[in-house]
Amino acid sequence: MPLVFDVLCSRRRWLGVTAAMATVPLATGVHAQARPLRVVTSFSILADLVAQVGGPVVEVSALVGPDSDAHVFQPAPADVKRVAQADLVVVNGLHFEGWLTRLVKSSGFKGPVLVCSDGLPARKAAPGHSPGHDHGHETADPHAWQDLANARHYVARIRDALVAARPEQAAALRERAAAYTAQIDALDRQIRADFATIPADRRRVVTSHDAFGHFAAAYGIEFLSAQRWNTDSEPSAADVARLIRQIRAQRATALFVENISDPRLVQRIARETGAVVGGTLYSDALSAPGTAADTYLKLFHHNAQTLLAGLRRSP
Repeated sequence: MPLVFDVLCSRRRWLGVTAAMATVPLATGVHAQARPLRVVTSFSILADLVAQVGGPVVEVSALVGPDSDAHVFQPAPADVKRVAQADLVVVNGLHFEGWLTRLVKSSGFKGPVLVCSDGLPARKAAPGHSPGHDHGHETADPHAWQDLANARHYVARIRDALVAARPEQAAALRERAAAYTAQIDALDRQIRADFATIPADRRRVVTSHDAFGHFAAAYGIEFLSAQRWNTDSEPSAADVARLIRQIRAQRATALFVENISDPRLVQRIARETGAVVGGTLYSDALSAPGTAADTYLKLFHHNAQTLLAGLRRSP
C-alpha cells in the first residue's frame, strides 16, 4: 500500500512528549545526556507511558496522535523519516498496528522494536463469538492497556528497554518506573472500590467498538458493541440490528461514544432503544494536550468516572 501524505492530519498525528508532561519526579543524581534517546511509539498512549518512565532521558513522539484512530492510520513520508531516525520504536503488538511492519521496512530502521504486550496472556473471543471486522487473522483482543494490571506490564517492559539503551541512567529510570507503577496501583484500587458500589446486574453499557474487553474482565463490567476489535470497516446492518435487540432484551441504558469513532452510530442506537448517551470514553488514543484525558492515568480515571456516572443514572 503506498504511503499517503496528508498535511491536514499531520498535526493530529504528532505528539511530542517532553519531560514537563511527566508526573513522576526525577531521581536525584542523574547525569545529563548529550542527546536524549529518540523514541517513536505507534500511538499516543504508549508515548505517555514512555515519557512517564523516561523523563528527560527520552525524546518521544507518537505516529498516531491524540484523538486519532490507529486502526485506520496511513503513514506519511514524514513518519518514515521519523522511524528511520529513532533509537527505539515502541509498539503495542497483538496485530493492533497492522501498518507497522510495512512502515519499519520502508524506513530501513534496524534498531530495537519493543512490543509492550509480549508476555501477556491473550484475551481471545468467546467461543462461537467471531471477532468480526478484524482482518480474519486476529485471534486476541489488542486493547490490553484497558486493564491497569497490564499497564504495569507495559511499564516494566518500557523500563527494561530504556535501561538497556541507557544503562548509565538505570537507577533513575527504575525509580521513575516504580513511582509511576505506584500511581497505577493506587488508581486500580480506587476504581475497584468505586465499581463495587454498583450492583453486578446493573454493570452493563454500550460503546461504539469492542475496545473495552480487558476493562470489562478486570472490573466486572459488560460492554455491548456493534463493531468488534477493529474499526477499519463499518458494522453491517445485521450487526447493528443484533445489538439493538440485545440492548432491548438486556435493558442496557448506559450508552457512550468514543473519542476516535463517529458518534452517529451511537446516536442512532440511542434513538432506537431509548438509551441515554452518558458521555465520551477514550479507548485507543489520548485527548489533546491540556484536556481531560491527555495522559494515560487521566484517561483511565476519566473513563471510570464517566462509566460510574452513567451506571448510577441507569434505572
